[in-house]
Amino acid sequence: MIDLQGVWRTYPMGEGVVHALRDVSLSIAAGEHVALIGPSGSGKSTLLHILGCLDRPTQGRYCFEGREVGSLPDGERSLLRRNRIGFVFQFFHLLPRLTAQGNVELPMLFGGIARDERRERATRALASVGLLPRADHRPDQLSGGERQRAAIARAVVMNPAVLLADEPTGNLDRASAQEVMGVLEAMNRQGLTLVVVTHDPVLAGHAQRVVHLTDGALSGPPEVLASTVEA
Repeated sequence: MIDLQGVWRTYPMGEGVVHALRDVSLSIAAGEHVALIGPSGSGKSTLLHILGCLDRPTQGRYCFEGREVGSLPDGERSLLRRNRIGFVFQFFHLLPRLTAQGNVELPMLFGGIARDERRERATRALASVGLLPRADHRPDQLSGGERQRAAIARAVVMNPAVLLADEPTGNLDRASAQEVMGVLEAMNRQGLTLVVVTHDPVLAGHAQRVVHLTDGALSGPPEVLASTVEA
């Protein structure tokens, strides 16, 4: 599903260059649960942004579902993000004036989906994360764990092929973190490809495969860096 070959991401800084990613080659198969782990500044979020078509490689190739996407026009990349990629972030990014139901419906509103179908799909998504009884509550009426579950429901309501989670439990206590990871892992067991960025080795230990980044480069034995399943 995901294949990166020789990917670099550099940024100019003064008269020099910052190498956020260095010659990254990585394959992730459909249905895998992969954790990207490393210290702050190791390139984890930069890599996730490239995987999610929020950023482009400076050099190298990124193929998603057999399609080279690194050089796609902005409009096509936006469609790909909307229809095939879900995002979950550390700070939820829920709109405070909308209920949980309204927040989950938002991507479908931008996607031009009819009102009745939006309601039906949002209801199913909220039920899948155990939040349907709180559907009419605004974010300030929800706990941290409930907010993140609402964010997960919003991320999957468009039926993406892959869910990218950037420190999804970083703002939660341990009990809420375990609850949220249980939701994500259940979705992965149903076939959703899951890529989680974390600095927490306990969280990374839930993944089928752990990929380490150090100073923008992948580290570890080659058999860990390559998927054992056909991508």
